[in-house]
Amino acid sequence: MADRLAGARWRKSAYSGDNNGACVEVASNLPGLVAVRDSKDPAGPALTFSPTAWAAFTRATKTHP
Repeated sequence: MADRLAGARWRKSAYSGDNNGACVEVASNLPGLVAVRDSKDPAGPALTFSPTAWAAFTRATKTHP
């Protein structure tokens, strides 16, 4: 999996105001893959999703408080 994440450009949400590092980072620049990791553990594991699944998740979180 690490090979699939080579070249990932990780980013935090612009809405993240968390100063203690309790954030997630997302890399969406990978072909056919969206990766999510804990910002406190950048060398740790990452969850991966298809772009379709990630879009459905983010759409659902925007519509359900």
